Amino acid sequence: MIQTKNISINYGSLILKFPEINLNSGDQLLIIGNSGSGKTSLLNILGGLISPNTGTVLLNDINLMSLSKNKVDNFRGKNIGFVFQTPHFIKSLTVNENLKLSQYLISEINQSRINILLEKVGLLNLKDSNIQNLSEGEKQRISIIRALINQPSILLADEPTSALDDESCNNVIDILTNLSNENSATLIIVTHDKRLKEKFSNQIDLNDF
Repeated sequence: MIQTKNISINYGSLILKFPEINLNSGDQLLIIGNSGSGKTSLLNILGGLISPNTGTVLLNDINLMSLSKNKVDNFRGKNIGFVFQTPHFIKSLTVNENLKLSQYLISEINQSRINILLEKVGLLNLKDSNIQNLSEGEKQRISIIRALINQPSILLADEPTSALDDESCNNVIDILTNLSNENSATLIIVTHDKRLKEKFSNQIDLNDF
């Protein structure tokens, strides 16, 4: 469950105010807006990476504003997965090693789950490849697996398709939505990529606020 109320953030004299969000487990939401509309700021607030100047954020009935920084970090690690526009991996490691590291930092390593997710996105054959040898579309698919590897209840994606061609864009969105459904994870995507508008019925346009 995700619920926000009266969220705003200040950048000098500029005050960005955001619409209220009310999502249940497994819901999917597309947030669109032009550059400067606050898309990434809103996603970072929802993920507990930054704090708003006003308002409250409830995630799974937990008020993030009431938690200490350490408790927010702990909550994020157990409950939230992030997918970024540009995937960041440890370049010297293989695909499998990068995914095992993400598991190790939060929980026990589960090679079977890694293999299952890699097979779902059609990349099991690249498990032992160096991450640098993958295409951008393949890296983004691996970043989705990494975000879901510890079975978070919330998945946040920041411009996951804007650097991809049409085919890779469609593949990534299909994987995001399908794996989110399979894991009953609440999915929020923020983007200026207009190709995604026809794929989600639940949308917020920050340009309207």
